[in-house]
Amino acid sequence: MTNLVANHLGTVLPTVCPVAPPGAQAYADQMTGYVMWGVLILIGIGVIVGLGAIVGGRVFSLPHASKAGIVSLVIMFIAGIAYMVVPPMVAGITGAGCV
Repeated sequence: MTNLVANHLGTVLPTVCPVAPPGAQAYADQMTGYVMWGVLILIGIGVIVGLGAIVGGRVFSLPHASKAGIVSLVIMFIAGIAYMVVPPMVAGITGAGCV
């Protein structure tokens, strides 16, 4: 039954091939590069701030600052994993061919 519906939909619905306007792909790649580098820089700043909070909390006997620094380092670690995992996931979902 489902194969019959899928075959019927395949004949009714046209194939959609999204194509960027001429010359637009270079700008899209450039913007993607800027965003990826910006995220990488923000992760680096977060690690530096987290380490500073830990050191400052230990030096000035502020346990809440040390805890916040540890939490920020854990979040930056998770963000680093997401930085490596999310772009391939999006590319896998959107695909490279016709829908």
